[in-house]
Amino acid sequence: MVFTSAVWALALLSLPLFSCAKATIDQQIMSLENSNPGFLQYPTQLTQNVMPKFIHSHNDYWRDVPLLEAISLGVMSVEADVNLFNGTLFIGHENAALTPNRTFDSLYVQPLLQILNAQNPKTPFTVNQTTPNGVFDTASGTPLQLLVDIKTDGVETLPFILQALQPLRAGGFLTTFANGTLNTSAVTVIGTGNSPLEQVKALSPRDYFFDAPLTQLDDPSLNTTWDPTLSPIASTDYEVAVGWSGIGNISDAQLANLTKFVNDAHTRGIKARYWDTPAWPINARTNVWKVLMDNGADWLNVDDLEAASSF
Repeated sequence: MVFTSAVWALALLSLPLFSCAKATIDQQIMSLENSNPGFLQYPTQLTQNVMPKFIHSHNDYWRDVPLLEAISLGVMSVEADVNLFNGTLFIGHENAALTPNRTFDSLYVQPLLQILNAQNPKTPFTVNQTTPNGVFDTASGTPLQLLVDIKTDGVETLPFILQALQPLRAGGFLTTFANGTLNTSAVTVIGTGNSPLEQVKALSPRDYFFDAPLTQLDDPSLNTTWDPTLSPIASTDYEVAVGWSGIGNISDAQLANLTKFVNDAHTRGIKARYWDTPAWPINARTNVWKVLMDNGADWLNVDDLEAASSF
């Protein structure tokens, strides 16, 4: 029997609606996303699928969007250069870079407070939660490290920084050492640059820590017992301490220095960071990163966050 097009059309019209092709799973997903039902969202999904990494965002305030760009790439440590002028903390490496609206509060404290409030919703499900979530949804117990590089006089500036941190302190979001106990929370604040060591040592309770000198941890003239309750990290200038350019082979002496200082920190429970590592040529930079990671350096101090996050 030969079917004409008209006969085919009549046959198709006579089929019941449920005999049409089944929706694929992609179509189901699209349908749900378009209808936007409430069960597709959850409160702490701001950093959904972001995997935290031991990367330090050097001069983080240089980013197009400070703090958020770093967090979006899983960067676990950021750095803010802080300058005190007329009672306000401004962000920038030097005076010519300062502007009235780029402050420690606007670029770091308030964004962190907003993120952490979102990551710690007040619901019937969280009534008995005693430890706040950090910024990373994939690892809520992982703290963000905030290095405060004081550029102005440290003794004068420190009280203003401690005051500026009050909103985070009030929320219970700051790592704190008190009564002999170190309580890790969502943000660990560490002073570097002109941060005054003796004033930081005297803080009780302490929620502003000190970036220890990586090459001087066994120097008795500093009259300091270095441990994580004072210094969660220790840092030094890579060029001075190691000096390998990343081109050719690292010498035995250079590698011995690198590992010695890392081991000095690790025996005290402190993480090690080398700053001012080579940035160019790119292959040299990558070679240095690999040697640092292979030999125990904890933090990768970088400017190119995207390259480091995929390293």
